[in-house]
Amino acid sequence: MALHRDIFWIGRQWAVTGAGIQAVDQRLRGVLDIDTARLWDDALLQDRRAKAGVNVEDFDKAVTVARDRFPKLPAAEPLIAQLKALGAIDATPAVSPVVPAMRLRAEGKLARFLPQWRVRR
Repeated sequence: MALHRDIFWIGRQWAVTGAGIQAVDQRLRGVLDIDTARLWDDALLQDRRAKAGVNVEDFDKAVTVARDRFPKLPAAEPLIAQLKALGAIDATPAVSPVVPAMRLRAEGKLARFLPQWRVRR
């Protein structure tokens, strides 16, 4: 994936862009990129840091710059819990209607004797 058009910081191996942290090497095709929503996921950052060939100093600098640029958003979990307590949100999940499976009714019949159908326009 090409680098995002908004580049805030660029290092030897990593860049902080409008999409988050992206690898400068375009041959990786965005495999190691980190989206802005996942900048605060420490497990993901440790996973990326442990990859072979990663310049750790450059990566740490990119994480620092990105976290300064994109602050952590407040968690919506307490708000959702309050809305459930007030009854504004139903706690039961919505049931999706199940479409019955289509069955082929032409088994054992010759196709030339079946009635033809066409889509009317």
